[in-house]
This record gives sequence, C-alpha cells and structure tokens, in this order.
Amino acid sequence: MFGKIDMQLKLVPGNSAGTVTAYYLSSKGSNWDEIDFEFLGNLSGDPYILHTNVFSQGKGNREQQFYLWFDPTADFHTYSILWNPKTIIFSVDGTPIREFKNAESIGIPFPKDQPMRIHSSLWNADDWATRGGLVKTDWTQAPFTASYRNFKADACVVSSGKSSCSGSASNPAWLSEELDNTKQERLRWAQKNYMIYNYCSDSKRFPQGFPPECNRA
Repeated sequence: MFGKIDMQLKLVPGNSAGTVTAYYLSSKGSNWDEIDFEFLGNLSGDPYILHTNVFSQGKGNREQQFYLWFDPTADFHTYSILWNPKTIIFSVDGTPIREFKNAESIGIPFPKDQPMRIHSSLWNADDWATRGGLVKTDWTQAPFTASYRNFKADACVVSSGKSSCSGSASNPAWLSEELDNTKQERLRWAQKNYMIYNYCSDSKRFPQGFPPECNRA
C-alpha cells in the first residue's frame, strides 16, 4: 500500500514484434487497481513503445505511450514507480515521464484503498501490441528473453489489514513526495520530445469531451 519501486530491465533484442514485456502493480477483484509499465516489442530497428496505464476501481483507459531516448535492448535501465496518497509518478533512469495526480476532489477514483502486488511477465500480444496487431510474432525468433535485475521496493506493507506506515512517526519521505521544479521541467521535456500517445488529447476517442482529470495541470 504505497511505495517507491525500482526495476532494472533489458528488453527483448532483435525482432520482438508481438511481444509485451510487463512490470506492473495490481490488486485483485473486479474493482481492481493497477499501475502499468508495458514495453511493446517491434521489428528490428524500429523503436520500442513504452505503454503506461493507471486503473482505479476497475477502470483504466488512461494510456500514455512514449518512445525512449536510448536502445532499451542494449543495456539495463531503471524504470520506477512512485505511488503515494497524492500522486503516481512513472520515471525512467530518474527522469519522470508521467504523473497521475490524486483527483478525488473532482470525483476521479485514485488507487489508495487496495494493497497491490508487483508482477512481471513476457507475453504474446500480437493481436494488438505492434502497430495495432498488423505485425505478428515471428516464432522463428524464439525464445524471446527479457532480463530483470536489481529490484528494489521501499513500501508500506499491509499485514492483517494494517499498514506498516500507519501511525508511524518516521514515515518515509517518499510517502509525501511530489515533483519539484526541476523534476517538473524534466517531465515536460520527456513529454514534449518522446510522448507519442496521450488519451487526454485523443478527441476521436472522447467526442463528448475529455475525462475530467485531463483538465487538471
């Protein structure tokens, strides 16, 4: 229940079209919460797409997608999630790329009531992952291998319904952390130069108007 989580990944090299390497947090049940890092494979030489999403109480559809400013198959890079009662921040090598703020004040559910577990997977999604499913998995390239290392989690652990952080006088600094001015500048840099899809600007998808959280800075 809240945490600051780092995972180092090196993605599937070569022709990875149709594959998705995932690292995400998720609770259980029909009204689950989820925070997603998914890496959509591609043909050799074409860039990976970093796909992010946030589910709260079973509702997602909050996709933002990015290219990366490096080759994620050549070496390990650190992909981080900061999740606290105020915000969710996705970062790559310390650079924030996305922030999803708590907007419960305008009726937007925020993941804060369900403990989540961390999951990772590598799976075949050639029905949608690469160019909307146009490019299929080439199974002659198998096995597909992604590598994970140096997992680190500083988190509030829930046991028997109680959080290890509740009532603690020495709560970790990240539990109230937000983006400072420098990090906000880095966020704007990443989104200006590397964001390739944002649900908050997809007018075809939301002809009746964008979701209310899209109007918040």
